[in-house]
Amino acid sequence: MGGARCNGHSHLFQDIAMPQPEPAVHGAGQPVRVDFVSDVVCPWCAIGLKSLLAAAQRIDGLQLELHVQPFELDPELAPGGEDLRQRLMRKYGMSAAQYEASGQAIRERGAALGFTFDLDKRTRSFNTFDAHRLLHWAEEQDAGSQLRLKLALLEAYFTHGLDVSDHAILAQVAAQAGLDGAQARAVLDSDRHAEAVRRDQARWRQAGISAVPSVVFNQQHLVQGGQPVETFEQALRQLSGLAA
Repeated sequence: MGGARCNGHSHLFQDIAMPQPEPAVHGAGQPVRVDFVSDVVCPWCAIGLKSLLAAAQRIDGLQLELHVQPFELDPELAPGGEDLRQRLMRKYGMSAAQYEASGQAIRERGAALGFTFDLDKRTRSFNTFDAHRLLHWAEEQDAGSQLRLKLALLEAYFTHGLDVSDHAILAQVAAQAGLDGAQARAVLDSDRHAEAVRRDQARWRQAGISAVPSVVFNQQHLVQGGQPVETFEQALRQLSGLAA
C-alpha cells in the first residue's frame, strides 16, 4: 500500500471495472452518482473536491449524489506520524527545489478555489484510518454530514496543521462540522466501522484505483487527479444531460 500516490496529474474518462454498476440513465436532469475516492492528507484531493463542488454549483438543476470513499496513502504510519517534507521527498523522489515548487503550485490552486494551504503549519503526515472510520460513521447520520466532515478534516489538516490521527482532535472537528462530538469520540474509541473501511478500500483497489483523488461517475467512468472546475463541469453536464 505504500506505493499509493496523491495525484495532481490528469487522467480523464477511463472506464473502471466496478462490480455490478448501476444501469446508465439518459435524459436531462438525471441524478449523477459521484464516488470521491480520496485521503484526508492528500492536497490534490482537497483541490479535486473543491473543484468538483464548484463545478456542481455552476449547473442549475443538478442532482448530485456524492459519496466520500476511503483510501489510505500511508496506512503504515505510526501514531505521531512522520516529518512530511522528508517523507514526500523520499516517496516521490523529489529534490528540495521540486518540493518547494510543488508546494507553491498547491497553494496557488487552493487559493483560486478559496482554500488555504498553510504549508508552514502542515509539517507532518499522519495515519488516517480513524478519520476514515469517522467519515463512514458520518455518512450514516444524514446526507450532508459526511461532506461537511470531509471538508472540515481537510481544513483542519491543510490550513491548521492539526493531527488528524488524534481522537480528541477528530471528535472536535466532528463537532465543528455539526455532528455529535461525544458520539464521534465513542466511535473513535471503539473499533466501529473498521471492517467497513477495510472492505471499501479493498473494493476500490480491486477496481484498479492506485492514486487519489479518483472520481468515479455513476460507478462506471473514472476521472483522476486534481482537475480544474471546467473538467468536472463538463463531466457532470454530459452525464446529467443538463446543457450549459
